[in-house]
Amino acid sequence: MKTPNMLYGTAWKKEATSALVFEALKQGFKGIDTACQPKHYREDLVGLGLLKAYELGIKREDIFLQTKFTPLEGQDPNDMPYLPTDEIEIQVEKSFETSKKNLKTDFIDAYILHSPIFPGTKLLRVWQTMETFYDNKEVKQLGISNCYDLDVLEYLYHHARIKPTVVQNRFYAQSNYDKTIRAFCLHNGITYESFWSLTANPHILESAVLNHLANKYQKSVAEIFYRFLNHIHIVPLNGTTSTQHMIEDLKISEFELSNNEIKTIIQLLD
Repeated sequence: MKTPNMLYGTAWKKEATSALVFEALKQGFKGIDTACQPKHYREDLVGLGLLKAYELGIKREDIFLQTKFTPLEGQDPNDMPYLPTDEIEIQVEKSFETSKKNLKTDFIDAYILHSPIFPGTKLLRVWQTMETFYDNKEVKQLGISNCYDLDVLEYLYHHARIKPTVVQNRFYAQSNYDKTIRAFCLHNGITYESFWSLTANPHILESAVLNHLANKYQKSVAEIFYRFLNHIHIVPLNGTTSTQHMIEDLKISEFELSNNEIKTIIQLLD
């Protein structure tokens, strides 16, 4: 399935995860992002939300399902899907099996390495294990998250047999909005996904530029910014807990910003 223009993000939803995933799918979201990281995600409850959506008649093949392998450093030592003493390849395999069980599926649309691993030889061991899931037709795409160093991304891209086709990063000023990484992604056919798109950018949402466009198009500033992100080839994660915002944000493809308006917003990223 093609990556939707927006994914529903499930981090930090805790016990509300199941109900929110169900609501997002009911309102029309076609993509779900999660991770096998109990510290910040309830992947098991994502699975229950999916089951509830299936009862409505929504089909698994119509949902872009994305989850992640989280390395040891990102896990709660008291609640993780593998043993800290496991070899890194076994950690990846156990995490993947847990994800499939949690999500009630035998197929993951995109499987993401949650953060780079060092040294590069260890990174490639993880990636080669992920490639076996692709070979077994259990995964359609592979990707990496929280990768803000272009050298790391280039190293992975040039050494991988199955190239990364997803990069998911925080979209914020401290990384210069990943301008060089996004250019690399665009050149190599890699989908760039953004998270914290609204949270990290209150200065943009509060700008006169976005407020003027919100008035012009009779949309919220969030809708304007999400539409802008799509225009510059970014798939944003949306973690709203509001049904009304879900309904509004899913309509961003119903209008287009002009080239000049896009350029004006781009200037806010400088």
